[in-house]
Amino acid sequence: MRIPEPYPSLSTLMTLIGEAGQRLAEIEASEGSAGNISVYLGWELDPTDEFPLSEPFPLPTAAPELVGHGFLVTGAGRRLREIIRNPHANLAYLRIEEGGRQGTLYTARERLFKTPTSELNSHIAVHRDQVTRNGLNFHALVHAQPFHLVYLSHIARYQDSLYLSRHVLRWQPESIVNIPDGIGFLPFMLPGSPELMLGNVRMMRDHRIVVWGKHGVLARSDVSVKRACDLIEYAETGARYEYMNLTNHGLADGLSTHELRMICDAFNVDQHIF
Repeated sequence: MRIPEPYPSLSTLMTLIGEAGQRLAEIEASEGSAGNISVYLGWELDPTDEFPLSEPFPLPTAAPELVGHGFLVTGAGRRLREIIRNPHANLAYLRIEEGGRQGTLYTARERLFKTPTSELNSHIAVHRDQVTRNGLNFHALVHAQPFHLVYLSHIARYQDSLYLSRHVLRWQPESIVNIPDGIGFLPFMLPGSPELMLGNVRMMRDHRIVVWGKHGVLARSDVSVKRACDLIEYAETGARYEYMNLTNHGLADGLSTHELRMICDAFNVDQHIF
């Protein structure tokens, strides 16, 4: 979908990013400076009221289709829980310049970071792919490290998208309704690497939330940054049930396939997991 006019202001979006970061901290998905957030804005705007300082910034991956537009993005080493208290210290606006290989980084005087997130290559590449494939003018990405999902990713049998999805989404009716395309899985790759970037691009064509093996998750939304955060919360809740069941000798079965299909029929959910 495309966000219609009137478009939300930078100030409003900065507040929403702060609220998402606070929620991720509340569910213990962003220890220390773990996690990062970016939001693509595909309309004309002047970022200098919020971010008056500017500097050239070489892009880690090209995005020629996004020239003239840009992203609100978290700074490297910043704590997601602190964005809500001082968004200008923790966020920047990165605009893609002509040719798509260079950008302009806009920041505030309160800036407390040197560069945007170290996962910027994945953020730009996934935004580019989703925007060009689906004609979007808004796209949000959230990386977090919810520990039950990450713990499961250390167990061999959960290192498979279908197995992981079936076992995590079986515990509450809301799970399959909100994550009908399931949870993607990527094996461990070096954080910030080109391999992880390409894996994210491919996997997020079929899934709105992807587990990075032994690392964390990446979730996306073309509606709002808080919707992307919700996907992480739904998946982490299911992973917590799954972890509880593992520690309780697998006594519970979760919702049956028949029950899950009843839910999907009732709510017109198109899914191919159960």
